[in-house]
Amino acid sequence: MPSIYDLKPRFQALLRPVVSFLASNRVTANQVTLSAVGISLIAGLCLYRWPTETWALLLIPVTLFIRMALNAIDGLLAREHQMQSHLGAILNELGDVISDAALYLPFAVIPGIEPALVVVIVILATISEMTGVVAVQIGTQRQYQGPMGKSDRALAFGLLAVLLASSIETGLWINLYLGVVLGLLILTIVNRARSALAEVNV
Repeated sequence: MPSIYDLKPRFQALLRPVVSFLASNRVTANQVTLSAVGISLIAGLCLYRWPTETWALLLIPVTLFIRMALNAIDGLLAREHQMQSHLGAILNELGDVISDAALYLPFAVIPGIEPALVVVIVILATISEMTGVVAVQIGTQRQYQGPMGKSDRALAFGLLAVLLASSIETGLWINLYLGVVLGLLILTIVNRARSALAEVNV
C-alpha cells in the first residue's frame, strides 16, 4: 500500500551533499543514529513537561522532520561510505522504537486525548517494526509496507501537534483521529506479515 516511505529515495538525493560533508569530517553513521534518538528524547520530555504549551507542541513536528533527515543520513553514510556494522543495524532498529515511544507517549497527557489510545498506538508501532524485522528471520527482506509506517506515523503525529498548537478546540475528533491511526497500524502489521510470507512462498 502507498506510504510516505516511498518518497525516501528523493529525500536521500537532497541530503547527499550533507552526507558527503559529514563523512569527510569523520562523523559516523552510528553517531547520527544516536543523535536522532537524543533529540527525540529531549522533545518528548518537553512535551510531557509542558503539554499545553504551543512551543512544545510545535517542537514535535520540527523534531520529527529532523529525525527523518538524520535517519536518511545515517543510512546513506552506512551504505555509501562503508560504515555498515552489526552494531549500526541494532542501533537503527532500537533507535526507531525508542524515538517513537519518546515522541508519541507524551501525547497521552494532553487534555482531551484518551491516554489508552496513545499507549496502544505506541505498542502497535513497535509490533509493526518488529514484524518488519522478523521477516528477515524467515529468509526475506526487511519489510517497510504501510499504510502507517515510520514516516506515516511522523506525519500523523506532526499534523496532530500542529492542529493542537493552533488552539483548535479539542473534542471527540482527536480520539477518532487516533482511532484511525490505530486501525492503519493494524493493517500495516498484517501487510508486512503477508508480504514476508508471500516472498517465502514464491
